Amino acid sequence: HVQLVESGGGSVQAGGSLRFSCTVTGTGATIHCMKWFRQVPGKQREGVAAIHTGQDNIYSPNSMKARFTISRDAAKKTLYLQMNNLKPEDTAIYYCAAETTLGALIVGSGMGCFGLQYTYWGQGTQVTVS
Repeated sequence: HVQLVESGGGSVQAGGSLRFSCTVTGTGATIHCMKWFRQVPGKQREGVAAIHTGQDNIYSPNSMKARFTISRDAAKKTLYLQMNNLKPEDTAIYYCAAETTLGALIVGSGMGCFGLQYTYWGQGTQVTVS
């Protein structure tokens, strides 16, 4: 059973940086896709960045890629999100997610992972930018 444990949230002033971690625990099938989401209460959840673990191919939408970078340390089973030049509108709860299905393997790219539905979720971590 895959479990995801997030860390690294907090409060920061506008223009500052934060890095999130999402560590995979438990045993189970191989993870092929991972993604960072964010959600502001009362608003729709928004994708931030995704990675396909086959060759660590990444994808972020244009609105995110200038300031948000997804990466992974396979040996540590940890996913990261580096966020720079944070703005008040980045205030949200950030979630990591993982998928192990054959469909996740087949999509073969970060862009493909970005469009998937996800089964496993982290607990969420609050980011407040003031």
